[in-house]
Amino acid sequence: MSVPPLIGITAGSEPSHPDYYVLRKDYVRSVELSGGVPVVLAPAGAALHPALLSRLDGLVLTGGIDVTPRLYGASPHPSVTDTSAEQDEFEVKLVREALARDLPVFAVCRGMQLLNVALGGTLLQDIRTEASSAVRHDDFERPRTDLAHAVSVVTGTRLHELLGRDEVEVNSFHHQAVSRLATPLVASAFAPDGLVEAVELPARRFVLGVQWHPEAWWREGRFGRLFSALVEAAAWRDAAPAPSLY
Repeated sequence: MSVPPLIGITAGSEPSHPDYYVLRKDYVRSVELSGGVPVVLAPAGAALHPALLSRLDGLVLTGGIDVTPRLYGASPHPSVTDTSAEQDEFEVKLVREALARDLPVFAVCRGMQLLNVALGGTLLQDIRTEASSAVRHDDFERPRTDLAHAVSVVTGTRLHELLGRDEVEVNSFHHQAVSRLATPLVASAFAPDGLVEAVELPARRFVLGVQWHPEAWWREGRFGRLFSALVEAAAWRDAAPAPSLY
C-alpha cells in the first residue's frame, strides 16, 4: 500500500487575537477526504523552509486577512486594516521555494492573491472603490455555502479540464482581487465583471489558485475534484529542481 502524500496547509493570523494562529477545519477535511495527510503549517523562519518542504508532497495556501500592500509596491488603502508581516513573509518565501521544487500548490482566496504577488503581480485593494462592478464579491454575512455569482471557466485550461464545465456558481468572500496578473500565471476563470477568479501556472506540474472557497463544500463534495487533483499530483512527486520562473 502506497503512503498517502503529506499536504501542508498554511495557518493564518488573526490580528484581534495575536497569540493565536487560525485555520478553518474545512481545509483539513477537504485534504483528508481527498486522500492526503493534512499537515498544519504555522509561520516559521526562512531557514526552516527547505526542511519543511523536503518533508511535504503538496501545499495549500489558505484564505484569510489582506496581503500587505508594500509587497507589491503600494500604499495601504483605508480598507486594509488587518495584515500580518510575519504571515506574508513566511508564505511568500514558502511558495517561491515550493515552486522552485515543483511542489504541487493549491491556493484559495487570499492564497491566490498571495501567489500572484509572490510572482510579481499586484492587487486591487478594494473592489468597491477601485473597480466598477455590480457583482457582490464581499458579502461576508452569507453562509459559507451560499452561491454568490457565476464564474466563466476558460476552455483549454487545467481548471476547465478538472471541472468539465464552461461555467460554475461559486461563493464569494473577498474585497480584494488580482489587478496586474503575474507574468508566469494564466487566468483560467473570470467573474461577470471581468475580475480574475482563477489562475494556474502551466510551467509547473500542478499550480492552481481560485478566488472562491471550495473547501466550504467538503461535506457535499461540490469542488472536491480540485483537492483530489492536488493530492494526485502530490502522489507523483519528483524532487528534481524545476526551471526558474524569474
